[in-house]
Amino acid sequence: MKILVTGGAGFIGSNFCYYMAKKYHKYKLVVLDKLTYAGNLSTIDPLLKANKNISFVKADIADKKAIDALFTSEKFDLVINFAAESHVDRSIENPQVFLVTNIIGTQVLMDACRANGNIRFHQVSTDEVYGDLPLDRPDLFFTENTPIHTSSPYSSSKAGADLLVQAYNRTFNLPITISRCSNNYGPYHFPEKLIPLMISRALADQSLPVYGDGKNVRDWLYVDDHCSAIDAICHKGKIGEVYNVGGHNELQNIDIVKIILAELNKPETLITFVTDRKGHDLRYAIDPTKIHSELGWLPETKFRDGIKRTIKWYLDNKPWWQSILSGEYQSYYDRMYKSK
Repeated sequence: MKILVTGGAGFIGSNFCYYMAKKYHKYKLVVLDKLTYAGNLSTIDPLLKANKNISFVKADIADKKAIDALFTSEKFDLVINFAAESHVDRSIENPQVFLVTNIIGTQVLMDACRANGNIRFHQVSTDEVYGDLPLDRPDLFFTENTPIHTSSPYSSSKAGADLLVQAYNRTFNLPITISRCSNNYGPYHFPEKLIPLMISRALADQSLPVYGDGKNVRDWLYVDDHCSAIDAICHKGKIGEVYNVGGHNELQNIDIVKIILAELNKPETLITFVTDRKGHDLRYAIDPTKIHSELGWLPETKFRDGIKRTIKWYLDNKPWWQSILSGEYQSYYDRMYKSK
């Protein structure tokens, strides 16, 4: 089988490539990435050097000419679309780039699938398309039938892409599936996201910026568990279906920060509360009953175990993330947090 993995130099995409290379030795992977600020070739460089069945292409999924040429030269059996602009704060700063990458890029990929034999297409989406849940209703969860109700330009762009994917299935009979996951964490997570941001700043004894009162709740999914879910969906999932992928690890943001500080033996006085994000969702929580009952998948990693594994990875791989903490990223951090 030959698989196109778009966004394969990013956080979840790169972890998926490592997962697939380890499990399926005969599969061929073509990794495509635009290598924006969050795409890092050094992340997958060891994999490219060690495995002759894995190759890399630098391209933008919204570049129709480049995508069409790639599909003509490579005969893919499956396309998995991880490529996306994914940071909520950045989408508030500049919504347009999210629309181009997340919607137009998805359309370009699906058109190429149609033009080359109706190639199987999997869209990696997010639980953020459902909006949020109230903090005082722990009995409520997102299911695949929860109405879409977005809160940010990012989640709106992902919801738009999901609807387009479903339309291509109904209108053109393109064989598709969609997965909507909760917050991921683990190795190679870009340092602007909550967990790696807190780890890197705590190690440097810098202030840890927490939005609002820190009581927003997220359902945390270890990235390897997410990879196994996508594997199951792509091999056994029903065409045309949406599958929610959750970790059953709901925690307040402030508790996440305190756990990290405790693991690193750092004081809670490093915590600094900053002005809340615009339209900040209160709570995410996924009901993964469908993927469990239909495909037999359940998350295997408890948060206490996963966060220890993640912190150890950041301690053992300082050159990877320290090289990122400069330049454009630093100016972005200053815009987001310093003035607040």
